[in-house]
Amino acid sequence: MKLWEKKYTLHSAIESYTVGDDYVYDQQLVPYDCLGSIAHATMLQKLGIVSEQECLQLHQALHEILTLHEQGEFKIKQEDEDCHTAIENFLIKKVGAVGKKIHTGRSRNDQILTALRLYYKDQIQGSIMTANDLIDTLTKLVNSHGTTALPGYTHMRKAMPSSIGLWAGAFIESMKDNTHLLMHVNTLIDQCPAGTGAGYGVPLPIDRTMIAKLLGFQKPQENSIYVQNSRGKFESSLLHAFTQIMIDLNKMASDLLLFSMPEMGFVSFPAEFCTGSSIMPQKMNLDVLELTRAHYHQMVSWEMQIKTMSANLISGYNRDLQLIKEPVMKGCACTKESIEVMTLLIKNIKIQKDACEKAMTSDLYATDKVYELVKKGVPFRDAYRQIARQYSQGV
Repeated sequence: MKLWEKKYTLHSAIESYTVGDDYVYDQQLVPYDCLGSIAHATMLQKLGIVSEQECLQLHQALHEILTLHEQGEFKIKQEDEDCHTAIENFLIKKVGAVGKKIHTGRSRNDQILTALRLYYKDQIQGSIMTANDLIDTLTKLVNSHGTTALPGYTHMRKAMPSSIGLWAGAFIESMKDNTHLLMHVNTLIDQCPAGTGAGYGVPLPIDRTMIAKLLGFQKPQENSIYVQNSRGKFESSLLHAFTQIMIDLNKMASDLLLFSMPEMGFVSFPAEFCTGSSIMPQKMNLDVLELTRAHYHQMVSWEMQIKTMSANLISGYNRDLQLIKEPVMKGCACTKESIEVMTLLIKNIKIQKDACEKAMTSDLYATDKVYELVKKGVPFRDAYRQIARQYSQGV
């Protein structure tokens, strides 16, 4: 039974179109929605709407759903529309009339946002952990090969001396900044929307602070209209932080593709990380790096999708916002997986020291020669021109 069930049957084409794939993505939200309902039931007991025994029954049934979900046995069907309906219908079958009380004092609007915020918080913490794993892996690379010299490039041409340590250190520092940005976004998301109903409050003395504390939120989100208006705004902030991670992985992938070309051969990877060609038997392709590079562009498109989809809407809830769920969840999964894959690659990278040393040609030290003259009192511009004459491009 739908939560909004009336005396007519929804046209099947309309049902399919309005539900879309929402029920599929809601499968990931089952545990978070159960946690929200456990906290809500506890608050309803405080208000005297459910008894202590009824609250216990609801808790037990909700924990049963959590167990079934972990076992892959709690499935949401299209006719359920969402996880809230599937959970409430289960509660009614399990504990009868008590299950019909669980929706007292809330709307699907604040219910889904509560589950999503809990999901986002977990995704942020998971991404910070995987980013720190990548930082640790890069740090180990610096410790073992940091002093290995490597050409530095500008304009896709050799420029000045660099090193494995300098290259890896750039991504370490940037990834630390990315984790700080994620923590800032977490501050935004760590506001509990429960108790705000459909955007205009609930005519009951809902203890929103109690629910927020039970669910581990920093505080309730105060303004009930802003709870709905922040949909899309908070999500685009989350995906923006993920795009900052993905642009780093994009650049790292581009570098490694270049460095691993046989013409350079600064680094190599195990054969099991490479795919082959259907026509050229000699090919060993680092498709994994090409796809990592491409996923950044996907992330940008998902971020823009959220930004544009949440624009031009009047204040309050609009059904358009349902379509935000898919790009956010895809963005969360893509970022985490991409970091994990890049960490695996860096753990298995092999630095080809001979090729690196061979690439350290004399032209890389042209600027050093300029400053040797400067230290002897030669004006910089004169020193620059004097050294430039030694190279054909400077004549």
